[in-house]
Parts: sequence; structure tokens; C-alpha cells
Amino acid sequence: MKNLKKLVLGLFFLGAGLFISHSAIAQKPAGKPWAAPEAAVKKKNPVPANESSIKEGKELYAQHCKSCHGAKGKGDGAKADKIDISCGDFTSADSKKVSDGELYWKTTEGRKPMPSYKEKLSDSERWKVINYIRSL
Repeated sequence: MKNLKKLVLGLFFLGAGLFISHSAIAQKPAGKPWAAPEAAVKKKNPVPANESSIKEGKELYAQHCKSCHGAKGKGDGAKADKIDISCGDFTSADSKKVSDGELYWKTTEGRKPMPSYKEKLSDSERWKVINYIRSL
């Protein structure tokens, strides 16, 4: 019985060690700093973050953002592995510090590998996506 406990404990710690080392290797760099203009940072979201706008934002997010940013906004979407830098984790403390205006500007302008959504989504739709991101 003692040997079985030792074996189970050993396998547990081996598995935990492999998981931790794989997680550390799998992390990608954040990419070059991407600062929005001050006017964009200060811009307020004109679309109320209500049930309706968040619901529509979620649908738009699923169509346009989920493949890279993941279903829960953690940057782990199906296409994330094909990108050299991190897709960003919208649920992280750093992301929470970014203003709605800055998120809107980045979504509008884009920067490789992030596409611009200026022509793909209306102003209102982009703001709704941000309302959804804030709900994550």
C-alpha cells in the first residue's frame, strides 16, 4: 500500500511538473507596445452596456474575434497557435486597465496580425463588442 501511494504521488508530481513546464514554453510574447492616441484613450463608449448590447456584442465577437481571442477572451482561439505573438487575454488585470476608447481604437485601426474592423463592423457594432469583452 505504501509503494502504491508513493507511485501515485510520484506520477502526480511528474504530471504537474510536465504541465507547468509545457505552460511556460507555450506562452508567446506580447508583441511590440501598441499605444493608442490620448484622445482615443479618453473616448467614452456611447453604447450603454445593457443586456441587449452585450448580447449583440457576443454574437459579433463569436463571428469576428473568437477564432483568435477564444470563446472566453483568453487569447486561446483556434487560430491563436498560428500567430507568432499572444492574442491577448481580455480577462487579465492588464486588459482591465485598458480604456474602452483604447480598445475601440485598436479594433478600428488594427495592426498585424490584428485586422482592422473599420470596414467590417459599424461604429455601434464595435462598441457593442467592447461591451461584451467587458462582461468576460
